[in-house]
Amino acid sequence: MASPQLPVQLGIVGGYLVVALAVGLLAYRLTGRDAEDYYLASRSIGTVVLLFTTFATLLSAFTFFGGPNLAYGAGPEWILVMGLMDGILFAILWYLIGYRQWLIGKIQGYVTLGEMLGDRFGSRRLRALVAGVSLFWLFPYVMLQQMGAGEAIVGLTNGAIPYWVGAAGITLFIIVYVVAAGLRGVAWTDTIQGLFMLGIVWIAVGWVLSSAGGLDVVSSSVAETTPEFLALGGGLYSPQWMIAQAVTIAFGVTMFPQINQRFFVAKDVRVLKRSFALWPVLVVLLFVPAFLLGTWAAGLGIAVPEGSNVIPVLLNEYTPAWFAALVVAGAMAAMMSSSDSMLLSGSSYLTRDLYRPFVNPSASDEREAWIARIGVAVFAIGTFVVSLFRPGTLITVGDTAFGGYAQLALPVIVALYWPKTTRQGMIAGIAGSQLFYLLHVFLPALTVGGVTVFGSTYFTWDFALYGMALSLLLTVGVSLLTTADADERAETFTVGTRAD
Repeated sequence: MASPQLPVQLGIVGGYLVVALAVGLLAYRLTGRDAEDYYLASRSIGTVVLLFTTFATLLSAFTFFGGPNLAYGAGPEWILVMGLMDGILFAILWYLIGYRQWLIGKIQGYVTLGEMLGDRFGSRRLRALVAGVSLFWLFPYVMLQQMGAGEAIVGLTNGAIPYWVGAAGITLFIIVYVVAAGLRGVAWTDTIQGLFMLGIVWIAVGWVLSSAGGLDVVSSSVAETTPEFLALGGGLYSPQWMIAQAVTIAFGVTMFPQINQRFFVAKDVRVLKRSFALWPVLVVLLFVPAFLLGTWAAGLGIAVPEGSNVIPVLLNEYTPAWFAALVVAGAMAAMMSSSDSMLLSGSSYLTRDLYRPFVNPSASDEREAWIARIGVAVFAIGTFVVSLFRPGTLITVGDTAFGGYAQLALPVIVALYWPKTTRQGMIAGIAGSQLFYLLHVFLPALTVGGVTVFGSTYFTWDFALYGMALSLLLTVGVSLLTTADADERAETFTVGTRAD
């Protein structure tokens, strides 16, 4: 039976979506029709907007639901992986990869990673390979947002609104929004959403503590109910697992299309440097309260129905219905700010790296824009259909996508910093590691005589790390064994380093 508070809950979530859409439509009126303005906001983004659009773009269903779910089931050490290790590691990678990409892109006018690498190595095949790999792993991560939206609505309404309605709703919204807004609208709403998410999650922490009797009571409940949560390590959280998670997530994030493309958009070098310096602080401010809520829920004995997420259930128990709806609206904001950016960046990879080079090199900007918009709709509908089958948990789906993108990172770093990298080395490094990773994702483990010869770990380390090592070995090794072709242009990357 539907709760009498259901109209209020849905009204709050719906009202938030309307505000976000209004911002997007305003940005549409100010967005030019050329690709650089639509995809990169004419490389004019300032510090606050760059920081928060990157922040909000990364905060997805994986953060708001997957992470707290893991903390609820296994303990709060997940904070160390996402809040500290990844906060610092991604900031370092933003400097190593993002700063150099910005310098190069500023001079050469690149819009996508594939365009940059394809031009440097004189290869349409490499450009298509990078775009194809990026779009392939983008599919499950967009699907992750739709799964999170469906589960959020189910949890908020106690099942009165079915899963597919929430997933369908956010799919329709992001299609309309991305088609209209472009990066300027996405960045503006990301800033609003990022500030909203930070504020609302800290208020949620205070409200739950107050309703549950205070920090001492909650801490005592955790100690009594789940004492293993107070011990560092153990169970799931082995050092090997935590290091593998931190490395694959941080390196994978740098290759996400929606994040990598933001490496091109800073207004000047000061904006870029301020942004990656402040990044770890911002990450800690969000991840710590979100994952603490999941941990406290376990200590307080909150029962989470199978297939549901802990945050909505906890809030329904300890906060008013309208506030629980507000927090779910914040979570929806996280999912939207990831989805809209993913679809916008994905459409640029589709049109710039596949459609123009291989289908219609002379396409007008207007035609390219229509292809991009159609691509957004088709891609979003495809991920929605697959999300209805709910293939795995939010953690599983997100972790798979992170690992897939992580295989791209080391070849890109080598190309950015080593002029002797060759086209054959890049193709071997990217294709070889992707094949290795895909085989491990889709094929079952194989054990011979009690020894794992093909599985998820080797010598207790995750197979994704071995794939990354293979990508580095193949890129460097094949480059040393081959010579650069005449149409490779190493100077395009060295020229960029003088743009500071």
